[in-house]
Amino acid sequence: MSSLKETGKKKSGSSKQTLQFHAKEMLSDYVTAVTWSPDGKTLAVSSAAGEVMLATVGAINELSLQPLQTATGKSADCLSFSSDSQLLAAGGQDGKVRIWRTDSGELIAELDNKRVWVDKLAWSPNCNQLAFSISRGVQVWNADDNIVEVTLNFEASSVLDLAWHPVAKYLAVSGYQGVKVWNGEDWDEDPHVLSVPSATGAISWSLQGQYLACGNIDNTLIVNEWGSSQPWIMQGFPGKVRELAWSDRTNSLGAPLLAASSSQGISVWERDADESVGWEGWALEVHENVVNAIAFQPTTFLLASAAADDRVCLWKQAKELLQILEGADGGFSCLAWHPQGQFLAAGGCGGELIVWAKSIRGKGFSRVP
Repeated sequence: MSSLKETGKKKSGSSKQTLQFHAKEMLSDYVTAVTWSPDGKTLAVSSAAGEVMLATVGAINELSLQPLQTATGKSADCLSFSSDSQLLAAGGQDGKVRIWRTDSGELIAELDNKRVWVDKLAWSPNCNQLAFSISRGVQVWNADDNIVEVTLNFEASSVLDLAWHPVAKYLAVSGYQGVKVWNGEDWDEDPHVLSVPSATGAISWSLQGQYLACGNIDNTLIVNEWGSSQPWIMQGFPGKVRELAWSDRTNSLGAPLLAASSSQGISVWERDADESVGWEGWALEVHENVVNAIAFQPTTFLLASAAADDRVCLWKQAKELLQILEGADGGFSCLAWHPQGQFLAAGGCGGELIVWAKSIRGKGFSRVP
């Protein structure tokens, strides 16, 4: 069992500016999700008013919005691009899952689940299958055949999260008493069960699928090495583990870093060479309100965190506070790195959509004009 042993340093000693303000647009309400297409050409954004938009990032101060869905009065809560970037799916409060073509903006499918709030969905990275939550279960829609090919019954509770394995055709689903992992090669097989005594909220596979991280309601974090029967348990969190993020870069042992947020704090975990230690953790403490999103910049250990305290923080090597970004007076709700890491997009609680870009030179913090 691992616990936090070291507190991350709250330095801002480097004067080198990492990101600079690039562009800003406004939606009519709280931004619920932002995500980049895998090819990096398009940014999708949704709001609590029900808006779904595609954004194209141009030169400085250029951010073009294309509405796919205008405000409906019911929130759009989750977004996902297909692996080929050709399709965008959105789900939300009205129980409908809508799928658009990203090149034309054409709505090609609308899956209606009456009286069910769809707040989790994700495209498979390996094929045109879309998984989405429906209360105590998950449906998998096949875009090639335009059919729902299976409904998976979680049974124990409402689905709290879902995540496709990045390599194999596995789908992990979390909720009360842990995680179930189904094999997409044979949906009729009994799922593999990872049990916890409370409930598992956030789940996340590492980039190669070697590890599955589970953030739990009982203030613990579990890391399962796929194929092993002995998980690692991390503790010492001030509340439930809300958000998880893996780096795609690895350490000398070939293991990625894992970041986890709980309340106002963030902890970062690294696989230790000593098997008796397991994972060593340190804390990052600067936010003054709930951390709503965390993400590693691709190919680096630079960690971004967004919180309701109106700050996005950048952490060098996931340890040292490097830069603070601002521009959402009511706080930040979500963020996403461009696939090549050259842009960082964040959504605000007041409807702000802000994009920062890598800066070549300059000093001080990025500020929104």
